[in-house]
Amino acid sequence: MMTYAQLDASELTKIRDAAAAKLKEYASAGKKLDLTRGKPGAAQLDLTSGLLGVIKDGADCFSEGGYDCRNYGILDGLPETKRLFSELLGIPSDMIFVAGNSSLNVMYDTVARAMLYGVYGSTAPWGRQGEIKFLCPSPGYDRHFGICESLGIKLVTIDMTPDGPDMDAVKEYVENDPTVKGIWCVPKFSNPDGITYTDEVVEKFAALEPAAPDFRIFWDNAYAVHELTDEFVPLADIFELARKYGHEDNIFYFASTSKITFPGSGVAIMAASKNNLDQIRPILSHQTIGFDKINQMRHVKYFKNADGIMQHMKRHAAVMRPKFEIVNRIMTEELDGLGIAEWTMPKGGYFISLYVCDGCAKAVYDESAKAGVALTRAGATYPYGIDPRDRNLRIAPTYPSEEELECAVRILCEAVKYVGACHYLESK
Repeated sequence: MMTYAQLDASELTKIRDAAAAKLKEYASAGKKLDLTRGKPGAAQLDLTSGLLGVIKDGADCFSEGGYDCRNYGILDGLPETKRLFSELLGIPSDMIFVAGNSSLNVMYDTVARAMLYGVYGSTAPWGRQGEIKFLCPSPGYDRHFGICESLGIKLVTIDMTPDGPDMDAVKEYVENDPTVKGIWCVPKFSNPDGITYTDEVVEKFAALEPAAPDFRIFWDNAYAVHELTDEFVPLADIFELARKYGHEDNIFYFASTSKITFPGSGVAIMAASKNNLDQIRPILSHQTIGFDKINQMRHVKYFKNADGIMQHMKRHAAVMRPKFEIVNRIMTEELDGLGIAEWTMPKGGYFISLYVCDGCAKAVYDESAKAGVALTRAGATYPYGIDPRDRNLRIAPTYPSEEELECAVRILCEAVKYVGACHYLESK
């Protein structure tokens, strides 16, 4: 098989015209297919239907310490909820506070709180220190970047490697620029590439000697137990390594059950050192008297322990894995060997990262949209929505039905072939 770069103009024209005809046919069918966000599909949500009936009456609302969860109080979460997350994530219970339904909300509040009050070690609130920066391993999670943009924080792109962020660049910025206050990390099954940081990369994070005394690593372990196969992918313990270097205060750790139970009604946590939590709790007490303890109790009663969650996630994987396999199969059939696309096949998480020819992602996005397939906006996986090579597209396979997904991916492949042919024709 010859790559598009090896074909002459007449051959490329035939490919372009054939793809254009297919895209026109798809467009005339009026399909509306959605590959935009990493949302669980209906079959995944059905797996947790039993959670809804766990709390049957007032008697089910009492914690193991006798506390009535229907009432005010317990700012940082029920002890049994902390214990559940502690077992699942390997973090001591006394380092965990349990919040509401959204880890994104907790992350936003954490950055906003730092802007208003600073963090442990701050000489002044971040918002009063002039220009401040966050490092953004890219491609990465657009909503992380959006938090900083909304609060006026400057974003600095850090390239991702197969092992995790480019740690030479991270070290250079963090250890020499005191205006760098944070870095976003999705350390396991990263959004969108599906990369799990190697032990060496995690240790390099733990060993950082920041120029800013109030620098923080925002460790968003969103996909901690979200394997697609029976192979569990380990992630080094950032807190254990940080203690080795005396840097435990540098870490803010986030996780939730949003893609374990119900995204709109899960439980989110933040984990941090004693120094950090002692600084945060008094501020948080002015924001809320306590988060939804009935929902915390619901999750504890339903899963009972970490093993209950792990068994539940195997059922999720059984639903999700065929969808990822559909994407990989069709892209292999349609695009493999053509020299116009590469893509990831992750071991977990929620995304497949598609790389097309330089300068072509926006055009593929546009052609797919015209034919009825909505994708996450090209460039969204980079700070300010600017992909310097205009080549990355994030594919979210989980939400559509398998039939819808197959159709959507075939349309996407035709768009890639059409744009790829146009790209190489321009150079002939």
